[in-house]
Amino acid sequence: MTILVSLSGLPGVGKTTVAKNLSALTNAVHLRVDSVEAALKRSILNIHPAEDAGYLALASIAQDNLLLGHDVIVDTVNPIEVTRELWAQTASVASAQLLNVEVVCSDIDVHRQRVETRMSDIEGLVVPSWKAVSQREFEQWRTYRLVVDTSVSSIEKCAATIACAMEKLRSLAG
Repeated sequence: MTILVSLSGLPGVGKTTVAKNLSALTNAVHLRVDSVEAALKRSILNIHPAEDAGYLALASIAQDNLLLGHDVIVDTVNPIEVTRELWAQTASVASAQLLNVEVVCSDIDVHRQRVETRMSDIEGLVVPSWKAVSQREFEQWRTYRLVVDTSVSSIEKCAATIACAMEKLRSLAG
């Protein structure tokens, strides 16, 4: 049984760093919406803003990998119920288990410093300002999700916590 890990959280909380560490730990495929959206912007179509195109493309790639038997980590802000439902549908179509994970940075000063000093590692990706991040819409969760806090726990500990939850989910399903 495959697992789709949906990492959610505001920009600068550490999602990508956690995802990379988790991918190395579990050998899961890491899919990052920023990479897809930057490619859409660089394309001849010059799609910007990407609106739902990045999420829909990522969901298709995630589904393909799940159907091939790979665990998948999707790395997105995932701020609203509609986007969260997309990952539930993707997992369902691929007969995979879904593990929702919200990555937070509860120390506002640390979060702000991360955002303000962050450099883009993707061609064409402009990282948001602290003002944009702090004003971003992020709906309250209505379903269960695992929460990891990168200002309280190390990246390695956060990744290990998620990996442990993946194994627990796998043992319960199988």
